[in-house]
Formats: sequence, structure tokens, C-alpha cells
Amino acid sequence: MTRKHSAVTDAIAGMVAGAVATWLMGKATTALYQRESKRARRREDEARGGKTAYGVAAEKIARLANRQLSDEQRSRYGNDIHWALGITAGGIYGLLRPRVSAASAGRGLIFGSTFFLLMDELVTPAIGLTPGPRAFPWQTHARGLAGHLVYGMVADTALGTMQQRA
Repeated sequence: MTRKHSAVTDAIAGMVAGAVATWLMGKATTALYQRESKRARRREDEARGGKTAYGVAAEKIARLANRQLSDEQRSRYGNDIHWALGITAGGIYGLLRPRVSAASAGRGLIFGSTFFLLMDELVTPAIGLTPGPRAFPWQTHARGLAGHLVYGMVADTALGTMQQRA
């Protein structure tokens, strides 16, 4: 017997899965970053101007509110934006997974790679949070893709477990 999926329950389960996936993605990308060559890390840091995309987003939001952020506030609010995006994407995946068969194709790998391509490679530079993809070394792109693949697999596994038990 197929269970009837509640949109609210699926979105909440997805948000929980997104939080877990965001945490593990952070662990994976940090480990990869620490293993990159100093040259690649320096080139990436120079391209970013020493700021993360999320920090730049926090600054842009603060400017809209006619505020200025300290370095610590930029970092903290940027981190909050990163978590909000990961949790929100998980909620969307939670809604899509039981309703759109293609959404869970590849056990979350397609979702993760699509999330990477859309956000890291297209949206983030398009809205001015980072320079374009060519400004970064290949290691930056490989790490971002690997992180989003981890995100997709973890979100899919967590959702599969939660949605099976519901």
C-alpha cells in the first residue's frame, strides 16, 4: 500500500535532511579545502576578495537595510544564509522526492549536482556574490561539486529513511 504524502510533513522532513546534509557537506568541503595546494587556495581567496559568497550576500542585505556589518557579523550572517539555503533546498527536495520520480534519480546525486550547477556556477556569479567561474581554479569547482554530491546523497538517504518510517 502506498502511503499518502503530506506536503507539510515532507517539507519538514526535507528541512531536517537538508540540515544534516548541510552539516556533512561542510565537513567534506573543509577537509578537501585543507588538502588543496596553497597556490589553489590563494588563487581562490584572491578571486573572492577574502570573502565568501554568503558573506557578500549578508553585506548586500545589510546595505538594503542601510546598515554596515563588521567582519564578525558578515561571517555570522553569511553562515546563517548558508544554513538557510541548505535547509530550504532540503525542504524543496522533501516535497519533490515522493511526487516527481526524476527528483530522486541517482540517489540524490542528480539533485546535488543540479544544485551545484544552478547555485555555484550560475546564480551566485549572476547576482554578484562571486566573480564568474573562470576566476577560480579547477579545485574550487571540484570541491563544490563534491560537496553538493555529498549534500544530495545525505539528503536522499535521510529522506528515504524518514519517509519510509512515516
